[in-house]
Amino acid sequence: MNRIKKYLAFALFIVLSIQVHSQTKKHIVAFFTGREDLAHISFLQEAVPYFHDLAARNNFLFDTTSNWSNLNEAYLERCDLLLFLDTRPDDSLQRLAFRKYMDHGGAWMGFHFAGFALSPSDFPMNWEWYHHIFLGAGAYKGNTWRPTPAILNVEDSSHPVVRGLGKTFKSAPNEWYSWEEDLRKNKDIDILLSIHPSSFPLGTGPKPHEIWHDGFYPVAWTNKNYRMIYFNVGHNDMDYGGTNKTLSSTFSSPLQNRFIEQSLTWLLNRPAKK
Repeated sequence: MNRIKKYLAFALFIVLSIQVHSQTKKHIVAFFTGREDLAHISFLQEAVPYFHDLAARNNFLFDTTSNWSNLNEAYLERCDLLLFLDTRPDDSLQRLAFRKYMDHGGAWMGFHFAGFALSPSDFPMNWEWYHHIFLGAGAYKGNTWRPTPAILNVEDSSHPVVRGLGKTFKSAPNEWYSWEEDLRKNKDIDILLSIHPSSFPLGTGPKPHEIWHDGFYPVAWTNKNYRMIYFNVGHNDMDYGGTNKTLSSTFSSPLQNRFIEQSLTWLLNRPAKK
């Protein structure tokens, strides 16, 4: 009888330990729209399995949702980190919930089109806090074409998310954005990566303004007032007008992947603002 009691007690201990362990796993939720365009949808299709694998390797939970109404206080209470894989919320209540989440120590990482805003367009500049204060970049100004790799320069070598990347590294192919605001002039912004001058000319056109020959272009940064990182990757090269097949992968650069993984780890483990 004593042996049976000891066995049951041990079994109960194991069950409780597993429950506590699962409850302490960090929970990442990726929001996406998946509406346009083909290159962004292609990125989504490879990003979801990539982050699932990353979750398994790092022992955290990963979920996705295309239901932006989940941006509410009750749902966000169980989220340790949000990813915006393509767009941003348009509904005023969703925007308010996201701002409250970030103001109270929530964590966020956004990719490529999550930073886009242009008036007039389907994604107009109509969210002052998000684009001018939170991201600091303001409106979308222009882009390179076609999607091509770039040499990325590490701007803040002391930051943990760039550990082991060296001074420069080669990115995966991407459509690169330029912005309305000069982030170097914003005291709240810490630029992590930028386009290295050795990348120029960047882009192949055919329009001349889609080929960059000089200038400073930030690619990844954090706002020091929030637990956040924006990373301007997430647009694959596509065979537009032909097969519409994907011609490149956002996750084809090992050092770029290392930056993403270290960014997520840093955001999850950084103490929340009190």
